[in-house]
This record gives sequence, C-alpha cells and structure tokens, in this order.
Amino acid sequence: MSIERIEDGFDRKIADLGIRIRDMDQLKVRDDVFDEITLLSLYRLAHKKWITAIGGSISTGKEANVFFGERDSDDLAIKIYRIRTANFNAMNEYIMGDRRFSGIRRTRKDIVFTWTRKEFANLARAHETGLPVPRPLVWDRNILIMEFLGKDERPYPQLRSVHLEDAEAVYHEVISFVRDLYQKAGLVHADLSEYNILYGDRMYVIDMGQAVTPDHPRALHFLVRDIANITRFFSQKCSVRDEREIFSEVTGIPLRGETGMQRETR
Repeated sequence: MSIERIEDGFDRKIADLGIRIRDMDQLKVRDDVFDEITLLSLYRLAHKKWITAIGGSISTGKEANVFFGERDSDDLAIKIYRIRTANFNAMNEYIMGDRRFSGIRRTRKDIVFTWTRKEFANLARAHETGLPVPRPLVWDRNILIMEFLGKDERPYPQLRSVHLEDAEAVYHEVISFVRDLYQKAGLVHADLSEYNILYGDRMYVIDMGQAVTPDHPRALHFLVRDIANITRFFSQKCSVRDEREIFSEVTGIPLRGETGMQRETR
C-alpha cells in the first residue's frame, strides 16, 4: 500500500474504525511522522479499540512526536517514534548491553521498534513499583500509548518552566525518585533533567526509553550524569547534597573523593 493511498483514505479509514479526528491538519501524512508503517500500526491499535479519538500535537522531541488522544472517556498520550529520522545510533548505546533486548537486528526499523518496546517495559516496571511515571497502556511497533499527564487537554509543564513554592521539597522528591527507581524498579533513567520532569499536582518523570538496568555496562556512568543534572538545576534554587553522597545512597557503593567516583563509573 502506498503512502499516497493511505493519505487519501486516512480520514475515511479512521472514521470507519469509529475514531473521531480532533485536528485533521495535524494528522496529515508527513514523511517523518505518519509514514506507512506508522499508519498501519495506528490502524491496528484503533481496530483493537485502544484509541477512539485523536487530537493535536502535545510535544515534538528529537526522536518522537506526542499527540493527544482519547479512549472513550480516558485521555491518552500517543507517542510516535519517527522511523525515518530517529537517531538510531544514539539509541543503540542504550539498547546494546541491556540483556533484556539482546539479539535484535541492528536495522533502523528494528532499533526503533525495540526502543518503543523498551520504553513500555521501563514505564511498566516503574509504574508497578508506585513511582510517578505515566501508566503505559499498549505499544505497537513505533507507537506507545500511555496515560495523559495534564489537565483540560493541556499537558503539565516541564519542571524548568515552573515556579516552585518549595524547591527544596521537590528536589528531595526527585532524589527519592532516582533512589527508588534504582533500588525498587531496577532502573537508571539515564537522561534525567528538568526537561523530562513534569510538574502538576506533583512531579512526574517521562521519557523512559533510554532507561537501563543496573547491570548495563554504562549504568553507573548514566546515574552519575542524572545526579549531576539534578544538582545543576536545583543548586540555583535550594541547598543541594553532595553528589557522591547521593550516588552511594542510591547504589550502596561507597565513594571517597572525586577520583574514586570517576574510577567507579568508567
């Protein structure tokens, strides 16, 4: 089936599946988002009644676009990884060495599909332990459907854009998340910053595709980077703890001096 044929019948096919289109202009086929594979995956998810309405764009990231959606009365976030433009070499760094996803073929398409499945698995592990992440619902190839974090169809803002009444309390909440993610869910976020923490009625952490298990060859390096990012952001807002102390608390690995930390995380 050609992309042109899919585009011509896109609204009709979606309507045939009982899905309302909230903003058709944002759902026109574009080479970097709604390619043939993506639309076929969307049809499959719609046929299984995971989606009853599709709305406009929530966010556009380096590798993916997120759209607002509905499943009956429930609000959804529909995350679509761009197959044609995703940086699969960068993705490879986080997939290779993760024993959960060993043996995959290293083509662009397979890397992107694995990344989507990996984010679903990571979110599920974190959510099951009670951590503040969006609840994952289903994935299909390069599409991940999850709970929408926001109000009145508007997503919660990124932490970097929020005025914090009690920055110190939020800082400790984020550090607790890093610790519990490692100790309870068995994961390191690996890209934690003020850009992928949302703040609404509380803080929520998103973008878990790159998260790795502690036995990943670079897990400790990623953990050090996460801690450094959080320290950098909050150091302008409140008192922060020593990064080495946090690292030891999270991992149970005692560190003495900056050189010791460097040795442990190489």
